Amino acid sequence: MRTFGINDIWFILQAAQWTVALSLIAFIGGAIGGLIVALARTSESVIAQRCATVFTQIFQGTPLLMQLFLVFFGAPVLGFDVSPWIAAGIALVLNTSAFLGEIWRGCIQAVPRGQWEAAEALGMGYAARMRQVILPQAWRIALPPTVGYSVQVIKGTSLAAIIGFTEITRAGQIINNATFEPLLVFSVVGAVYFALCWPLSLWAGRIERQRNLALAR
Repeated sequence: MRTFGINDIWFILQAAQWTVALSLIAFIGGAIGGLIVALARTSESVIAQRCATVFTQIFQGTPLLMQLFLVFFGAPVLGFDVSPWIAAGIALVLNTSAFLGEIWRGCIQAVPRGQWEAAEALGMGYAARMRQVILPQAWRIALPPTVGYSVQVIKGTSLAAIIGFTEITRAGQIINNATFEPLLVFSVVGAVYFALCWPLSLWAGRIERQRNLALAR
């Protein structure tokens, strides 16, 4: 057993880069998947709506931890050897796609119905209607909750420690096993998470206030 020192803090800070990298992968991939889900949920195709609904219900209705286990331990059963990095990335992208898709579906449907009818009256097809009229307005509505959800993505990466991915939480576990000082170790871990998440929370709140002021004018 040894004491907790500056080298341990540095190790946790180095692990933070992998938390950020995994969060970016999850958010960028989830944004692409979420847009597909949201467009499918609001499309004119009943099949697309149902497929997107099933996808959303599965990934919103099951724990992220279970999804990580299924990808990491299930892939070898199917003949695919995946690393903790790949497994964590896949699980988080799918999970983020489901949640962002539902957030953005609500934002798309929050666009006043008159805008939809005006676009239809101009003879616009579904694709042109969404691209030129609906999505630009929905984006302004979606920005605050999207930034706010990015905080959940960062915190969700901590579960990747369970499958051996060395991010902030896993780094804390490794150091705690060597020092047996859990209060000190995980206080530092919590402080690092707070430093990553707090600015995003402030930004989301600021965007929300600006939008509310713009609507009130």
